[in-house]
Amino acid sequence: MSNIQIAIDGPASSGKSTLAKRLAKRLHYVYLDTGAMYRCVTYLAQKAGVAAEDTPALRDLVDQMDVQFVTKENHQEVYVNQEEVTQVIRQEAVSREVSLYSALPYVREALVAKQQAFAQKEMGVVMDGRDIGTVVLKEAQLKIFLTASPEERGKRRYLENQAKGYSQQSLEEIIEEIKRRDDLDRNRSMSPLQPATDAIILDSSHLDLDQVEEEIMKLYEKCLK
Repeated sequence: MSNIQIAIDGPASSGKSTLAKRLAKRLHYVYLDTGAMYRCVTYLAQKAGVAAEDTPALRDLVDQMDVQFVTKENHQEVYVNQEEVTQVIRQEAVSREVSLYSALPYVREALVAKQQAFAQKEMGVVMDGRDIGTVVLKEAQLKIFLTASPEERGKRRYLENQAKGYSQQSLEEIIEEIKRRDDLDRNRSMSPLQPATDAIILDSSHLDLDQVEEEIMKLYEKCLK
């Protein structure tokens, strides 16, 4: 079994997306950024002025949405309806409302179906999100629940935003936003944020990305034995 499914779940800014990308590249697996898919829904809804309560309009938007992940040299770009949105879907306006839209039953059902269909076509796949191990890839051979303290995650998000030059939020504001999003994600009625019963919980509060990657690689090697 040289190719397996790897599910990485965890709260906002836990580093799961960065690690999923690194693992996929290292293992020559396919990476599907599920979080970006929900961000694309939020971005399109904001752009079209479609409120989360407007179910008919939101259904049309999701049904017609086409998301593509394009690998270019050492990075991956995200396209929605042929528009390149890699950076814009990571900005504050989308981050503030993505939990609201992603909690809607129809949105989750539609995107989970797309994600599962994708996984069936690939031999080795890495996915990250909030319900990969519990809903999307229930049979994944390796499930990781990656977490860290809100303060540490806030610090990481703050430094990342500063490096990209598009954040005006203070560190304190980001930490509070992360706590609010954690609360929304954990208490939503459909697919709440929680580790799968067979997931390995990995706290990265005191580990850098290289150390976390190596810990996951050790777990991966065990799955192959």
